[in-house]
Amino acid sequence: MKLFTGLTFCSLALGVSSQWYAFFGEAAQGAWDMMRAYSDMREANYKNSDKYFHARGNYDAAKRGPGGAWAAEKISNARENLQRVTDLFKYGDSGHGVEDSKADQAANEWGRSGRDPNHFRPPGLPDKY
Repeated sequence: MKLFTGLTFCSLALGVSSQWYAFFGEAAQGAWDMMRAYSDMREANYKNSDKYFHARGNYDAAKRGPGGAWAAEKISNARENLQRVTDLFKYGDSGHGVEDSKADQAANEWGRSGRDPNHFRPPGLPDKY
């Protein structure tokens, strides 16, 4: 009975630990997807494309698996929270108020849920993106 219990415990522990490795790999790849979307957004510098790149980064990251979706959520939330803090120190209207933050988060959730990020794609955005 002790042998059976030991074997069961070891197999469960090994099974769970291999999932943790996969989770961290997915998270790293998801973080890379988020960085690539941000880099593309900066490169494109295209008017009204912000929501598209938010949705695309989250979509690409979430396709990696649970780790990618987790990374996308954490990165998106951190970015929006940091944006709110930096807005406190800016003078005048930065254009990144609460409404814009809520719209960004809606685009983030849209992408993470697996829905098509092209829903937010502005007309005329080059096909490269």
